[in-house]
Amino acid sequence: MSKLFNVAVIGATGTVGETLVQLLEEREFPLLNLHLLASSESVGQSLPFRGKNVRVRDIDAFDFSQVQLAFFAAAEAVTLSYAPRAQAAGCSVIDLSGALPADQAPRVVPEVNAEVLASLAVPVQVACPNATATALAVVLAPLRSLLTVRRLSVTACLAVSGAGREGVAELARQTTELLNMRPLEPRFFDRQIAFNLLARTEPIQGTGHTRSELQIAADIRHVLADDALKVSATCLQAPVFFGDSLSVTLELVSAVDLLAVQAALEAAPGVELVDSDDYPTAVGDAVGQDAVYVGRLRSGLTDDAELNLWIASDNVRKGSALNAVQLGELLIKHYL
Repeated sequence: MSKLFNVAVIGATGTVGETLVQLLEEREFPLLNLHLLASSESVGQSLPFRGKNVRVRDIDAFDFSQVQLAFFAAAEAVTLSYAPRAQAAGCSVIDLSGALPADQAPRVVPEVNAEVLASLAVPVQVACPNATATALAVVLAPLRSLLTVRRLSVTACLAVSGAGREGVAELARQTTELLNMRPLEPRFFDRQIAFNLLARTEPIQGTGHTRSELQIAADIRHVLADDALKVSATCLQAPVFFGDSLSVTLELVSAVDLLAVQAALEAAPGVELVDSDDYPTAVGDAVGQDAVYVGRLRSGLTDDAELNLWIASDNVRKGSALNAVQLGELLIKHYL
């Protein structure tokens, strides 16, 4: 009989945490006991798992020595407070919050840089990249042997679910208000998001960029092991509940071979290439799926050393929860 593991999910009642629990069941993760943990306001709620309802418990009272692996899908402050406690108790940590610095918790995408796990000491501490960086890495990794990239530019139209349940609820509320011709008062976002597009997803940092834009640049360099890669990222808030859409331009050192690029993407794990006469959308293709969808593959209009493409990906499932579960599967199979 294969070994079974005791696992904790922190932030189990959030959008990512709930999807993570679903994936643990879907993928038949070798679980003995599943512990769902959250802050005090979520204690007492329950989630379905393997035909039963598992109650959410208070993280403050939890003994991490009971589990071998913990998924941290809560706010950054929660991860910073409790991940050290978990590791001190001998529990390996997978951080989905982005709170832990990369030198303490390397960013890993299983399709791209899984070999990093072999260099980590047990109990392991590893992190998922930003969801946009995850989608980019899955698409760019199979092209590394074909292309030398001078600059990566991405405009990311991000779903409101990236901001959690509050973002989803706000878009739903605003849409209802407008469709019923009632006055609209923005609450969660700083202005109307329904039927609109916002030029940023978060407050601007001192550099003029948002935290997500800086995080995408840092995470994609880290995952691709290319510190010299020049990255330009712009994150827009889109009136979409789930699923991110990315417009990507790669500036190359030489002319692009589109046929070779197409062949590499068709053979790449985790990538679904859409025919040139079609294109993928977040809602119509990517939401609920495990693949990253790629379309509108073309060279530059006036520069044959430019590659343009379109990416659609489920930010909650593929970009966050699935990446974490795949990391857990690799850890328990080879290292724990």
